[in-house]
Amino acid sequence: MKWENLLSAKRWGSEDKNIEDQAEARSEFQRDYDRLIFSSPFRRLQNKTQVFPLPGSIFVHNRLTHSLEVASVGRSLGRIFYNRLKKSRPELDDELPLISEIGNIVAAACLAHDLGNPAFGHSGEAAISYYFTNGDGRIYKDKVTEAQWEDLTHFEGNANAFRILTHPYAGKGYGSFALTYSTLASIAKYPCESLAGHDKSKIFRKKYGFFQSEQAGFEKIATELGLTKVEDNYLIYKRHPIVYLVEAADDICYNIIDLEDAHRLKILSYREVEDLLLPLANDPKMAERLDEIDDDDAKISFLRAKSINTLIGQCSELFYKEQESILQGDFNHSLIDQINEPFRTIMKNIETISIKKIYNYSSVVQIEVAGYKVMGGLLEEFIPAYLNNNSHYSKKLVELIPKQFITKETDEYAKIQTVLDFVSGMTDLYAVELFRKIKGISFPSIS
Repeated sequence: MKWENLLSAKRWGSEDKNIEDQAEARSEFQRDYDRLIFSSPFRRLQNKTQVFPLPGSIFVHNRLTHSLEVASVGRSLGRIFYNRLKKSRPELDDELPLISEIGNIVAAACLAHDLGNPAFGHSGEAAISYYFTNGDGRIYKDKVTEAQWEDLTHFEGNANAFRILTHPYAGKGYGSFALTYSTLASIAKYPCESLAGHDKSKIFRKKYGFFQSEQAGFEKIATELGLTKVEDNYLIYKRHPIVYLVEAADDICYNIIDLEDAHRLKILSYREVEDLLLPLANDPKMAERLDEIDDDDAKISFLRAKSINTLIGQCSELFYKEQESILQGDFNHSLIDQINEPFRTIMKNIETISIKKIYNYSSVVQIEVAGYKVMGGLLEEFIPAYLNNNSHYSKKLVELIPKQFITKETDEYAKIQTVLDFVSGMTDLYAVELFRKIKGISFPSIS
């Protein structure tokens, strides 16, 4: 793979239009960032669970605040790489006119990386998959292809994000986001189809990155950018190099900020968090500086900022050092897993404690269980109604699905995706309210 191919301002759905003058207020990749910021799917992230239940009396992160913070870290990672590269190659900007935009590409991709996640965090993904593997959805196995069934039984937020950004929803216009090819490729952590996913020995195949319905679209982007295609029975590509920076920004933020939220909720004590973050802050005078601060929350915020700074430095240095291996598609690790010691061990300790004390905390488990019931309950009502639509009740349910999701396709897979588009896009609150109303648990008010 070569940077001159990998960096492209060509826009999805607007390939035949001239690229606007980049000397204006915004570059093409800054336009990507702004289009995402002002989009409805991005705004809905404010009411989607990150880890802890929403809303609460104590502020914790949601998907929107998480995505904004990831974008901030991602921009720094990209900018540091560009500055390092330019120092060693003064003629760089003449050779690669778009190389200076790497920070903006990473930031835009970071904003989009969670767009496809349904309500209730990762349990929402699991609940959708469970409906098809163990719920009423099992009856549809013989009505779709093997590859389509793999999409449904392993519903993937990464693939759903790519669909949201490229699918021509009714009334929205083809390519309504019209993001650049480079930004779209940079959100594909697992650039392969679902039948090729779930191979944990290869970083680009741990999950999958596009549904069967978007396979041709991803091929088009991958071909344009020169992504390395893997010779296999399935469609598989090596990662776009910028994916590593997007992934690193996400890893840095959720690992560190989940600790901060856990402290605010009194799940972890100040001393527990300090013991983890103080060595990660990598500042010999840090203990003295903390003594000057009285408020524990402020201390944690200071530790968080210094820790993130350390990890940005570690990951950006590693990306620069390993760029040739990454461009060859041979770097089979996330950046965070290959940083220097003692920081690598510290991050492993954070992961272990987070799993034990945060992700298995009672309220977190409760929201996961609720997600199964709510998401599964919505699917068991809407999917049969939309596919059959042969009763007064079914017709009324179908009327609740926004027209933008309704498809003209007649095959079962496309119809099921219509309902999944609708349900996966819901916020936590809307999903719960709709579930209660259609199940007769609560009665809608007349406004």
